[in-house]
Amino acid sequence: MEKTSKIYVCGHSGMVGSALVRKLRENGWNNLIYKTSKELDLTEQMAVKDFFREEKPDYVFLSAAAVGGIKKNIDYPADMLLTNLKIQDHVIEEAYKNGVKRLMFLGSSCIYPRLCPQPMKEEYFLTGPFEPTNEGYAIAKAAGLRLCEYFNRQYGTDYVSIMPCNLYGINDHYNENAHVMASLIRRFHEAKLAGAEEVVVWGSGNQRREFMFVDDMADAALFVMENYHENEFINVGTGSDVSIRELAGIIAEVVGYEGTIVMDPSKPDGMPQKLLDVSRLGQMGWSYKTELREGIRLTYEDFLKNPEFAAR
Repeated sequence: MEKTSKIYVCGHSGMVGSALVRKLRENGWNNLIYKTSKELDLTEQMAVKDFFREEKPDYVFLSAAAVGGIKKNIDYPADMLLTNLKIQDHVIEEAYKNGVKRLMFLGSSCIYPRLCPQPMKEEYFLTGPFEPTNEGYAIAKAAGLRLCEYFNRQYGTDYVSIMPCNLYGINDHYNENAHVMASLIRRFHEAKLAGAEEVVVWGSGNQRREFMFVDDMADAALFVMENYHENEFINVGTGSDVSIRELAGIIAEVVGYEGTIVMDPSKPDGMPQKLLDVSRLGQMGWSYKTELREGIRLTYEDFLKNPEFAAR
């Protein structure tokens, strides 16, 4: 990408999109365009069509998505599938119609089968059933990466998809529908202030997850955009994981909560393990920088700046 290229970051106000904007500006790309969801509803086809026709971006990072933790995925599977399909289809199609030089689609490690061999290699995609608790979201992300591959195959485009592991970091959402990291940070913080004797965490605690600080993901995304031109998607992660029980312990220490952590095995675990094989990206010369505890510390600092929680 030339430094003067016009770059559209879809979903710039979210955790992932804002990290991409920070990383792009840090590396000298300042001709950025973005719209809030109120300014541009990506689920409305005509609105997306008009936007691309008027702005004519050179490059697109498709990070906009309807996301949430396990509860939201269980409660709203139709919304998670339909909303994400609309966003992806509209942006990818209009990118092609308006001559975008390159598009990056950001997927998710949930595309892999529930009982996938670990670590999960790119070739394990679609070799078994999805995890039922987030199937709607997973199907949407699987469709998005396939659509990029099919455009490349049929129309000769140069679109690329990356599949990040669980992301966390600056500008995350800490509400009741949050992902596990943000949700636990909020709950341990509130428990500390309330002097609560215990915090109950969903699941057995044995399920294992791989976490990457979102700014590292943004760095990887730019690296892939500049250096990877194959049709197959590529995993982005740290190559290491922790159990949810271990994660809860680290978050409690960072937050300063000294009570008891209780696991609730009556609640769903989700996939038993999600650990990406990141050897393909590693062989290209990229690796992550932010260790888990440091990333959680930075995220907690960001949480404390949130007006909703700063006064508590």
